[in-house]
Amino acid sequence: MKIRTILTLTVLLCFASCGTVENEMKYSQEMVESRALTTYLSGEKEARWNYVAGLVANSVLKTWLQYPEQTAYYEAVKRYADACLKGQDTIAVGESNLDDLAAGKIFFVLYRTELAKGNTEDATRYKNCVTFFRNKMKHNHSRIALPLQGVGGFFHKAQYPNQMWLDGLYMGPALYAEWQYNFGEEEGLDSNNESWTDIANQFITIHTHTYNAETGLNYHAWSADPEDPNSFWAKKKAPYLGCSYEFWGRGMGWYFAALVDVLELMPKTHEDYIEIQDIANQVAAGLKRWQDNESGCWFQLLQYGKDLISNPSGEESGGKIYNQCDHSNYLESSASSMFTYAYLKGIRTGTLNKDEYLPVALKAYKGLLDTFIRTEDDNTLSIIQSCNSAGLGPARNPARTGTINYYLCGPDVTVVQNEGKAIGPFIMASLEYELLKKSDSK
Repeated sequence: MKIRTILTLTVLLCFASCGTVENEMKYSQEMVESRALTTYLSGEKEARWNYVAGLVANSVLKTWLQYPEQTAYYEAVKRYADACLKGQDTIAVGESNLDDLAAGKIFFVLYRTELAKGNTEDATRYKNCVTFFRNKMKHNHSRIALPLQGVGGFFHKAQYPNQMWLDGLYMGPALYAEWQYNFGEEEGLDSNNESWTDIANQFITIHTHTYNAETGLNYHAWSADPEDPNSFWAKKKAPYLGCSYEFWGRGMGWYFAALVDVLELMPKTHEDYIEIQDIANQVAAGLKRWQDNESGCWFQLLQYGKDLISNPSGEESGGKIYNQCDHSNYLESSASSMFTYAYLKGIRTGTLNKDEYLPVALKAYKGLLDTFIRTEDDNTLSIIQSCNSAGLGPARNPARTGTINYYLCGPDVTVVQNEGKAIGPFIMASLEYELLKKSDSK
C-alpha cells in the first residue's frame, strides 16, 4: 500500500495556486468505484436495509447528482432500493428504532428522478415508503415523557427507553426534515410549522442536556431516566445528570452532519432556526478546538490525544470484568470525515463562517488523504482506521459502559478498514471539497 502524501500535496497546492480542477483527482468517484459499489451495492449478495448500507447508497446518489454522467451510480442505488422493497411500498423496520429509518433518505432523489422520467409506479412506491417512515416516526415512535425532563424527544431505540443519542439525530430527525422540505407543503400540511418545531425540539433537547461548555463538546448520549437498568452507563448526579461519560468522535460526527443537513432545508423564517444555527456553531467551535494540530484529524475520544492509554486491567460492570486491553487513543477516520463534510457544507450553505472555518476544513481534508486513504496494489482506494461500532448498554450488554476503556477496548469497538460508516462520509466530504474547488476556480 502507498500513502498518497505527494499526490495530496500536489492537489492542495494546485487548488491554492492553479485555479483549475479539470485534471485533479476526484476522490469521491474513486471511492465510489473502489468500495461503495463493490462492497455495498454490487448486487452479489442480498440487499440489506440498514443505516450503514443506506449511508453509502446516499453518498453514491450525491456523487451521481454532482457528476450526472455517471449513470451507473444511480442505477446501482435504484437496484439496491428495489431489492429492499421487493415490489412493495413499505419496508419492515423495528419499533421505535431510528437506525432503521435512516436509509430512507435515498428515496427522495429516487422519487424525483423516476417521476421526471415518467416512471410513476416506482416514484409512487418510493414516496409511499419514505412517507411511511416519516409517519411512523412522527406519530408512533416512543418519546420521552417524564416529569421535569421535557416531552417529545425520540427514543434512540425501544430497547433504550427514555434515551437520546447523538447518533439518532442523523438517523431520524434529518430524514423527518427532508420529508418536510419535499412534501410538507402539499395539501396545506404543517401550515403552522408544527413539524419543523418538532424537528427543532429534537436538537434543542439533546443539546440542552449533553453540551459541555467547558470542552465545547457533547456527551455521546443522555438518559432522562438514569436510574433505569438500561441506563447503567449514565451519570447519576449533576452536573450533566443522565449523560454518558465521554465525548465520542463519531457520535459528534452524526450530530454535526445532521445539524448542517437540517439547516440547509429548514425555513430561515422559523422561530427556532437561529437557535439551531447557534447550536451548529457551538459544535463547530468546539470541534475546532480539539482538531489535532499535526494531522488535521480528530481522535476517537475527542478531548484526549494520542497519550491516552486504556487501563489493561479492564473495568467492573455487572459484577464482571470487561474491556481489558492496552490500547491508545487513535485518530479515527469516520468521525474525521463527518466533521470535514459538515464544515465544508456548513460553509457552503452559509451556516458557518467561511473565514473562521475554511482553514479548519482544508486542513481536515488534507488530513483525511494523508492519514487514512491508501492506494492498494490494484489501484483501488482504501480508508483505514475507523471504529467499527459503539453504543451504550442496554442492561443485557453490560460491557458497553461508555467509559474510556469501552471506547478503546470494547468487544464491538474494533478498529477496521473500508467500513461503510467511513466510506460514505469520506465520499460526501470529497464531494463538498470538489464543489469548493470548482467554485473557487471560476
